[in-house]
Amino acid sequence: MLNSTIMMGFLLTGFSDVWELRVLHAITFFLMYTVTLMGNILIVTVTTLDRSLHTPMYFFLRNLSILDACYISVTVPNSCINSLLDSNTISKAGCVAQVFLVVFFVYVELLFLTIMAHDRHVAVCQPLHYPVIMNPQICIQMTLASILSGLIYAGVHTGNTFRLPFCQSNVIHQFFCDIPSLLKLSCSDTFSKEMVTIASGLGIGGGCFIFIIRSYIHIFSTVLKFPSGADRKKAFSTCVPHILVVSVFLSSGFYVYLRPSENSSTIHDMVLSVFYSIIPPLFNPVIYGLRNEQIKYAINKMKRMFIQEMYRKLLRLTLNY
Repeated sequence: MLNSTIMMGFLLTGFSDVWELRVLHAITFFLMYTVTLMGNILIVTVTTLDRSLHTPMYFFLRNLSILDACYISVTVPNSCINSLLDSNTISKAGCVAQVFLVVFFVYVELLFLTIMAHDRHVAVCQPLHYPVIMNPQICIQMTLASILSGLIYAGVHTGNTFRLPFCQSNVIHQFFCDIPSLLKLSCSDTFSKEMVTIASGLGIGGGCFIFIIRSYIHIFSTVLKFPSGADRKKAFSTCVPHILVVSVFLSSGFYVYLRPSENSSTIHDMVLSVFYSIIPPLFNPVIYGLRNEQIKYAINKMKRMFIQEMYRKLLRLTLNY
């Protein structure tokens, strides 16, 4: 028990002890982080500045992009720095913050994906009622409810985790602090905590997944009634990638969080963690934004306006000279 009282920090696990592989890991993660950040910031900028995109669909897309940019910033930059400096230490306060933020962003991300599926369901299946069902007040209320419930959910799970005494070791077998890895370090009985984690994960994650699948079943049944053509192709091109990302997000998260702690493989878990911590924020901008014709049109319009403005400034400077 002495170790549990003096443990003021933890050691994260790197992907490799070889310098060249650590550099490769840092470069790969940094490139994915940069692409993710640029894609999400671009969507936030476009959907904010273009008034034609001030609709419920793009309101949730903007919120999802902000969330994804924050979500990936919690784990990836720290992992890159640790790989380059070969220093895997993280303070207890930093670990608490990382657990809280990861749980919060995963929870809210899942709710946002569910809300977006509901938005598409209403738009396709109930187009005449869409302005009433998805009015701005309801959109804001759903967003605030997701954030508030996410704060409560993350706070409860983080508090329950760090109330446990840690005396087994201070080495976390993961590239960021997460609840399953921390439970392995506790010298107390964690069975009840694992059961709570599994029950809440299955309840919320499974419920959202069922709701998303149900929404898309209704969407597909409605779309199949359309005459074959551009509308049907457009609906399928948006829905199928959404389902794939949600499936990868949930399956990898479920596998890591809901599997018994004694049956885990470190490298296996770390690789799977990439699929729920990096892949969704990386691909969400592509699926929901950059493949969208209205987003592409708005981006091209902004580029033309930017080029014209730069041309006018250059011409002004030339005339003044």
